[in-house]
Amino acid sequence: MSASLTLVVLMAVLYGAGVYVMLERSLTRILIGFLLVGNATNLLIFLMSGRSGEAPIIDGTTQPADIVDPVPQVLMLTAIVINFGVTAFILALIYRSWWLSNLGDEGDDVTSDEEEMDAAEADEALVFHTNLEGDDDAVRAVLGEGADDDPDPEPSEQDRDVMR
Repeated sequence: MSASLTLVVLMAVLYGAGVYVMLERSLTRILIGFLLVGNATNLLIFLMSGRSGEAPIIDGTTQPADIVDPVPQVLMLTAIVINFGVTAFILALIYRSWWLSNLGDEGDDVTSDEEEMDAAEADEALVFHTNLEGDDDAVRAVLGEGADDDPDPEPSEQDRDVMR
């Protein structure tokens, strides 16, 4: 099969324009250039795939010489999926840089809950944490351990045998 001169020229123009546009520092232009290069790669795989023919399904009626090679089709599908994934990643980078540039002096700082907590909420939190410590003592008392005992006692010989 001879490749169509129009498709070869289109592929070369897409590669050239894509690389030229990607050389600029703007993320939007990098995205556009990447899309152009991705489409040029798909066109290259299409041009290099060879002649057209029958579907690669062996049903007994087609001759093996008439069947087209399925590998270029799989490569083109894979290139489309990779192109889509990288495009989504670049779009996320563009959105993140836009978000950070529009926040101004605040930047990416987020105030923590502790800074916004007033005195009443701080007292509630202290009472809650104190109750948790009392709960630990109550659990130890129910389990038969003393509240003053070591929380992690050494296992007995029988416990060690069970663990093995």
